[in-house]
This record gives sequence, structure tokens and C-alpha cells, in this order.
Amino acid sequence: MTDEPTSIEVDQYLPHPPGKVWRALTDPARLATWLMPSDFAPVLGHRFTFRTAPRPGFDGIVHCQVLDLEPERLLRWSWCNGTLDSTVTWTLTAEGHGTRLFLRHDGFDPGDPWQQQAMRIMGGGWRSHIMRALEAELAAG
Repeated sequence: MTDEPTSIEVDQYLPHPPGKVWRALTDPARLATWLMPSDFAPVLGHRFTFRTAPRPGFDGIVHCQVLDLEPERLLRWSWCNGTLDSTVTWTLTAEGHGTRLFLRHDGFDPGDPWQQQAMRIMGGGWRSHIMRALEAELAAG
């Protein structure tokens, strides 16, 4: 048995109402400015891909499917690239004049060193530059 984590969790307060945060999560043009370009559509079952510059061990393509969708409350999609088959869940909760945004990226194999390394790298990205980029998009939009 291992004590290695299997998910990334981020809890972020955003000083914007849930509707505005939801639009940044679900409008493909806005999503491209803070995450990656994609052919995302906020439709249950929709298959889409994120594309970015390839890196060693990563071809730059993430295959996804919308798994759950509750406007202004919940968005879940699959996240598959290479040997990683995981899910990303966004949960929005109104808080004061803003939104509490919870991100959970699940499905990392605790017994796979490559997936544990990917989780550490992606966790740093989700917590730092991705959240900063989302905040900048919300401030601009």
C-alpha cells in the first residue's frame, strides 16, 4: 500500500460572480486564453481536444469529453493523454460577492512513477500559472 496522492486539489476564491466564472470555463475563446486552445462545447457528452506545444514525454494533445454539466455550478470532463486517464472537475459556489472555485484533477495512479511526476508538474501548473491566467481573463472580461 502506498501513501502517494491520487488527485490534485485547488481551492481558489475569485472576486467575480459564478456566472462570469462559468463563462470563462465554458466559452471556447475565453478558455483558450487561460488554459489551452480547444474545440470545447458546453454540451454533455461532447468530445474535444486541448492542444499546446509538445514537451518531452507529451505530444501536446489532451483528449477530453464533457462528463457532467450543471450551469454555474459543476463542470467535469475526462482528461486523457498518453497513459493518463483522469478527470477534471470544476465546482463553483457563490461566496459573498464572488465565487469559490474548487478544482479536482483525479485519477493519478499512485504506483506509476510517471503519473506521480505528471501529477506534481500539473499540480504546480493548476495552482500557479493556470489560476493566475484565469484570474487575468476574468479581470479583462
